[in-house]
Amino acid sequence: MQRVEKSWIERADEEAELPQQDFIEEVKGDEKIFVASYFQLMWWRFLKHRMALISAVVIILFYFIAIFAEFVAPYIPDNSFVQYKLAPPTRIHIVDATGKLQRPFIYKTIRDRDPETLRITYVEDTDTIYPIHFFVEGPEYKFLNRWNSSLHLFGVDAPRDEMGFFLLGADRLGRDLFSRVCYGARISLTIGLVSVVISLVVGIVLGGISGYYGGSIDNAIQRLIEFIRSVPEIPLIMALAAALPADLPVVQLYFGITVVLAFVGWTGLARVVRGRFLSMREEDFVMAARFAGSSEMRIILRHMMPSFLSHIIASLTLSIPGIILAETGLSFLGLGLRAPAISWGVLLQEAQNIRSVALAPWVLLPALAVIITVLAFNFLGDGIRDAADPYAK
Repeated sequence: MQRVEKSWIERADEEAELPQQDFIEEVKGDEKIFVASYFQLMWWRFLKHRMALISAVVIILFYFIAIFAEFVAPYIPDNSFVQYKLAPPTRIHIVDATGKLQRPFIYKTIRDRDPETLRITYVEDTDTIYPIHFFVEGPEYKFLNRWNSSLHLFGVDAPRDEMGFFLLGADRLGRDLFSRVCYGARISLTIGLVSVVISLVVGIVLGGISGYYGGSIDNAIQRLIEFIRSVPEIPLIMALAAALPADLPVVQLYFGITVVLAFVGWTGLARVVRGRFLSMREEDFVMAARFAGSSEMRIILRHMMPSFLSHIIASLTLSIPGIILAETGLSFLGLGLRAPAISWGVLLQEAQNIRSVALAPWVLLPALAVIITVLAFNFLGDGIRDAADPYAK
């Protein structure tokens, strides 16, 4: 008894020594958690996932580049520098040949030919430098297809026939690869979002009907899902993509590929929605809403859907990388988008030429954009999935 009383007294003394301000802040923090909504708890837990936050910043940056590709890219994607075919990435310097520190600049690049191998090489002329400037005038374009502008994010003040600034090198036609990657992000990134939205609508509608009503409707929808999932996914996508006419305009071919990818991808989400509806349709809050006279549509949209909305968002975030990879693979094989459309898969068609890869390995750099995007979406999806259960330790 004496030992217990002593430990209690010691504990009281230790608590008394705590600063009063820290104690008040701790109590306020607890109260904030107790009264917080589910989505607030989800947001606070998401903020603790550092890789998810970094990935979110990377994804936002990539979509910014996709939206403002004309401004970010230093050149129009079809502009060809004939004298710089398969030119390597331009090296950026901050110290000149004399050892003097300067603002970032590039040297003039001279085209030469190796007398022994007869291979075309590019050497730097250290006597001529071109400083790199931000917000420079360049080739004219239509900003967001509305306003004429010639302002670019960065570039060099160099005559077109003397120097080109190739951040990622040039392709076999002398076109700036970085500019084409920026423009290709529009198709490669948006096709994932559009396909996911279509998959979301179809999956929620059919999965919700299947799980809420059950019976023969459930059996019919589940047999359809099983039939689609029984066919190997890659051959199915390739067959559907090959069925599209080759002479379709770019916009129609884009939406055709989007529908093909969505047709294959909605089944997984539909099964998730069906399982959640089956488990919730007999819950007390659903029965109470039904006895209160709520319509079935209100029960589904107002009561059932918000209870697992976070899981749907996490599933969609994790499914976007698969669609991006599928479009890239189809375009790489020539079954998806084709020139003059510009996507990361179309740019990687250059890698089918072994000679180009051997002489200019930088033509594989569009694959780096695909890898970074897929990893960012996966980390973001993991963070959202963890945040979807804010009460877990």
